[in-house]
Amino acid sequence: MTTLSTWLPVAAGTGSALVGGFYFAFSALVMPALRHRPASEAANTMNSINQKAVTPPFMILFFGSAAASAGVVIAAVVDPGSQPPLRVAGAAACLAGFLSTMAINVPLNNRLAQGSSQDWNQFLRGWVPANHLRAALSIAGGAALLIPLNP
Repeated sequence: MTTLSTWLPVAAGTGSALVGGFYFAFSALVMPALRHRPASEAANTMNSINQKAVTPPFMILFFGSAAASAGVVIAAVVDPGSQPPLRVAGAAACLAGFLSTMAINVPLNNRLAQGSSQDWNQFLRGWVPANHLRAALSIAGGAALLIPLNP
């Protein structure tokens, strides 16, 4: 196993697990707390959180783990057998979590920031299940990438 094929899954798995933990914290702590606040206060707080999330450390982790996951999948396609199937499945799960973020959570965040007519409860109905999904995909994918497969 080459150095790249060894370290790429480690980078992808670690990054994805960290991102998944961030999403889990939102599902377990942040969103339940916001549900108990007045809608306008909760929406303003969520907008503030979203603005603060766009920082180099988080963006590097978010995009870097997706890029490393894509690298694992590409390596498996280019050199069949270079990555065990469980790792490829883990990388695919990580990418699915990334894509769900880009396709669902980010557009909902953008609409909330624009102050659209969408109410807070409607935002929650779409955003929270999508957050649960991306948390599960990221954590499960990270675990699959990090499970030692060699004796």
